[in-house]
Amino acid sequence: QVQLVESGGGLVQAGGSLRLSCAVSGRTISTYCMGWFRQAPGKEREIVAAISWSGGSTYYADSVKGRFTISRDNAKNTVYLQMNSLKPEDTAVYYCAAETAGWVQYQITEYDYWGQGTQVTVSS
Repeated sequence: QVQLVESGGGLVQAGGSLRLSCAVSGRTISTYCMGWFRQAPGKEREIVAAISWSGGSTYYADSVKGRFTISRDNAKNTVYLQMNSLKPEDTAVYYCAAETAGWVQYQITEYDYWGQGTQVTVSS
């Protein structure tokens, strides 16, 4: 059974930074595409970033390009999301997800496993 546990969320002022982590257990993620998604109140869940199994390919939503960086450490079975220059509109619950095919995927329906989410709140 694959379990994903996010951590690192919290309250931060606009312009600040947070680093989210997603620790995976039950299966090695070395062949998986990993993604970060977010869902704000009253809105649909949307992709933030994704990274291929090797880390060689990444995808970012336009809204976070240049501010967020996704990375992975396959030896630690962990994925990270470094978030800089945070804005109030980044406020959401952030979810980590795994997709078993391995290549970068940005469609939410392609992902097989999900974490419970971590709250990120950016104050103005």
